[in-house]
Amino acid sequence: MGSEVWVGTWRPHRPRGPIAALYRGPGPKYKLPPNTGYILHDPSRPRAPAFTFGSRLPLQHTSCGPGPSYLVPARMTVRGTDGAPAFSIYGRLSHTEPFLTPGPGRYFPERAGNATYPSAPRHTIASRNWGILSKQQTPGPGSYTVPSLLGPRVIGKVSAPTYSIYGRSAVGSCFEDLSKTPGPCAYHVVNPGVYKTRAPQFTMLARTSVPQDSAQKPGPATYSVDEVVWSSGSRGRG
Repeated sequence: MGSEVWVGTWRPHRPRGPIAALYRGPGPKYKLPPNTGYILHDPSRPRAPAFTFGSRLPLQHTSCGPGPSYLVPARMTVRGTDGAPAFSIYGRLSHTEPFLTPGPGRYFPERAGNATYPSAPRHTIASRNWGILSKQQTPGPGSYTVPSLLGPRVIGKVSAPTYSIYGRSAVGSCFEDLSKTPGPCAYHVVNPGVYKTRAPQFTMLARTSVPQDSAQKPGPATYSVDEVVWSSGSRGRG
């Protein structure tokens, strides 16, 4: 190729450093958050409301009305029962008996007294009413217990240290009865196998008998040698 093809002083040469255009990159394979949907939506973009298509939910309240299945009597109309009046023969009820109302001669207006005519106030001297003499349920002043101001359990006060005076204890003193102290024989000797390595232990028992058959077997005198019959066709003796 002649020199007239190249313009200027540039000529093909090895690059002095890495050029990004000469290498293969991942391209558009990197994953960006989507702008559609509800899950993994791009936080930098507004998200529209999402709805789902589901099945119809069951009704929470069922109708308790009988509907058109109830039976209306044929004699019932919008104005009441249609038909001739019907009567029944029963005994007289107790509340239908005649009431004995007092007549005019049973009243005595002249005895009304202060109820109908004005009169001066009159008072009587009688004993005190029984309701006042009844036992009072309200506790008196002696029923309340005032907390003590002495001792360590004073409410709302800081109590000083308290001490109690008891008799001298006989334990550890010269008055202690040492004869009641358990001696060496009162303690049991501890088995060394409890706190040391325990050696194997064996027991010596009598020799166990060999299991034998209790069936009665014939002895030598039971067999009769002279009664043995030998034949050429037999393979043994019987």
